[in-house]
Amino acid sequence: MGCAKRQREYNNSVGFVMRWWLMMLLLGSCCFLTSPVVKAHKNAYATMMYVGTPRDYEFYIAIRVLFKSLSRLNVQADLVVIASVDVPVRWIQTLEKEDGAKVVRVENMDNPYKHQENFDKRFKLSLNKLYAWSLVDYDRVVMLDADNLFLQNTDELFQCGQFCAVFINPCVFHTGLFVLQPSMDVFKDMVNELQNGRENEDGADQGFIASYFPELLDKPMFHPPPNGTKLDGTYRLPLGYQMDASYYYLKLRWSVPCGPNSVITFPGAPWLKPWYWWAWPVLPLGLQWHEKRRQILGYGTEIAVILIQSAIYLGIIAMTRLAKPNLSKLCYRRSDKSITLVQNILKLVALWSILAAYATPFFIIPHTIHPMLGWPLYLLGAFALCLVAINAFLLPMLSVLMPWFGILGVLLVMAFPWYSDGVVRALCVFGYAFCAAPFLWTSMTRIMAGLQVSLEREGFMPRLGESSPPSWFNKLY
Repeated sequence: MGCAKRQREYNNSVGFVMRWWLMMLLLGSCCFLTSPVVKAHKNAYATMMYVGTPRDYEFYIAIRVLFKSLSRLNVQADLVVIASVDVPVRWIQTLEKEDGAKVVRVENMDNPYKHQENFDKRFKLSLNKLYAWSLVDYDRVVMLDADNLFLQNTDELFQCGQFCAVFINPCVFHTGLFVLQPSMDVFKDMVNELQNGRENEDGADQGFIASYFPELLDKPMFHPPPNGTKLDGTYRLPLGYQMDASYYYLKLRWSVPCGPNSVITFPGAPWLKPWYWWAWPVLPLGLQWHEKRRQILGYGTEIAVILIQSAIYLGIIAMTRLAKPNLSKLCYRRSDKSITLVQNILKLVALWSILAAYATPFFIIPHTIHPMLGWPLYLLGAFALCLVAINAFLLPMLSVLMPWFGILGVLLVMAFPWYSDGVVRALCVFGYAFCAAPFLWTSMTRIMAGLQVSLEREGFMPRLGESSPPSWFNKLY
């Protein structure tokens, strides 16, 4: 009887534990099903991406750096990419999996201004930016261009009104960064205005949005409420939310008194964006962008190409030291009536080979590599290819390499860190160019003279170490 009682007590305790465990499992499952895995934010930082230009990959890298820098600033907002349907799938997957972005696929918006006289083809698809107003899952969206560099968290921008932008131009606000309240009514009205041919000064998103909000200049300045409430209406944003890099170059330091000095933007020449290696030291702030990329993204995709090119250039230097080809041996017949023509052709080929020696490395270096890798690789490549031209045409080495020394000199002059302001820096660069011009001109004349001597020597005299052809040699030809 005692054993049976203990067995019943044991069974009851086991049953209680099993019921308790099943109940906890059921409650946990219900909580898991009713609660999202990732909490969505009410606001978003967004940018757009489309393909169809020679610089698509560069902007893809720039967007990755932009989003990773925002993540490092612990922004309390989603990161959204408005991507056209033709953006490569591998780029979309990288943005989603590695950068934590939400990608919204859209059809390219037709640009009715593409036949406008002053239209720039680079901005044919820039009207895709209007899709930002269709992101109605968010209360506020900060729409960004890829050429923005964030220095600190700017989540207070989500307190702004229905539309807010920065006037980096005294009379026209810039659409590289603006705040908006998504609305399908506004989006549909914008599309309707496009179809009706609303006036657009430049045929791009900048001109259209500026014409859609023409009264912004007269609106009050945005100051975030301390209690965190969101404002209604339209506001001008302080310049510190989008500091034009040109303001920095004037003083070689920031002197923007209004706003928190949170964001740097790089408008202007498309081939002087901060991610291009050649933009430094023309644009000193480019190093800040590359430092951001080095910290958060790295250069793994370009390092292999850099190593391969370096090995090729070193091999070229070694080959030109071991074997000295001489293309001017083509001119051997003194009595040939076409020798003058051949010599002129060889002169032209020699000049083009020198030009190619300086131009070729520039175009084959990965565009988004760090300047401290790009410039040394360019100088190495130009030096190696110049040696080929020097040995092929028996040219004076110092004269051919004079532009090489000139490029190195201008880099040192521009990168000099102790200028008092940008005006002094510009004057020093112009002064250097003025002093270097006579040396470049002298080197050019010496190249032509040396080439003429080389051709005449090869045409009428045997090279040192070669036996003279017998008298019957010319008769055979």
